[in-house]
Amino acid sequence: MTADSTGTDGTTPGAGVEVRPVAGHIGAEIDGVDLAGELSAEAVAAIRAAVLRWKVVFFRGQRLDHATHVAFARRFGEPVLLPRRGSASPAGVPEIETTADRLELGGRFGMEHDEWLRRRRHTLLRGWHCDHGARVDPPAATILRAETVPPYGGDTTWSNLAAAYAGLSAPVREFVDGLRAEHRLGVGYQPRPGDDAYVRHLLDHQTATVHPLVRVHPETGERILFVNGYYVEQISGLSRHESRAVLDMLLEQAVRPEYTVRLHWEPGTVAFWDNRATIHLAPGDTAHLGFPRIMHRVMLAGDVPTGVDGRPSEAITGSAPGRW
Repeated sequence: MTADSTGTDGTTPGAGVEVRPVAGHIGAEIDGVDLAGELSAEAVAAIRAAVLRWKVVFFRGQRLDHATHVAFARRFGEPVLLPRRGSASPAGVPEIETTADRLELGGRFGMEHDEWLRRRRHTLLRGWHCDHGARVDPPAATILRAETVPPYGGDTTWSNLAAAYAGLSAPVREFVDGLRAEHRLGVGYQPRPGDDAYVRHLLDHQTATVHPLVRVHPETGERILFVNGYYVEQISGLSRHESRAVLDMLLEQAVRPEYTVRLHWEPGTVAFWDNRATIHLAPGDTAHLGFPRIMHRVMLAGDVPTGVDGRPSEAITGSAPGRW
């Protein structure tokens, strides 16, 4: 990834790539590029710069298939190979995960999908997350493409965690710079009465890491407010009551509307985001509509986060750098 090279008009000289910001702090649409074609080094550099500057970028009207999706992703990093995928993901293309697999998860543990969502997202902020944030090395980026989407609804929202950090008052920034927090898979899940197969699954396959509450972006040097509603459980060194109050305040800061951008998907839309500097909220407004929503993603391998003090994240259980 490189520093931003776009001009004030949103264009990148010589690359034929037009970058058009769509919100004040985050998000840009990119035109003038066919992601399935042969990209010049200049075009790749322009896209890298736009992702670093705007945190998430959108491409419309693309005609990627699984092979070209993976080939495009490889221009920017090493795709993650997930050891377990659902039946909707394409056989023979291990780099691709089809998000329709998520519809199967509740059924694995004896729940309909609606109940599964209710138990996982029982507060307004619970759905906000970065991808695989409980790992010691969360993915650096995600590239998600839409194959089939509802005619309405199904939007995704992202928030810029660098802008959220910068928007804190100086005393609060100084306070949180030195803190660390435990990120754990399944935090806040509301168990079913009696035996709950998902709780047993969490206990058998737990993933947890202590991350800095403020991480330093490895490429831009920005300080990132490394919080989300889905994985963060406890700020180290604080009481549970203190931790909850601080986390609620920081989460509300992280998802303030001015730091967000919302995308309405169309078939052929591709979103490419920096998973180190954003959290996102998947839609929760389509289950009752009965329309299919089929999305495919490739995640790029990431590094171990480092805090302001230079200390890296520490795995508690369930992950190791580079091992999925």
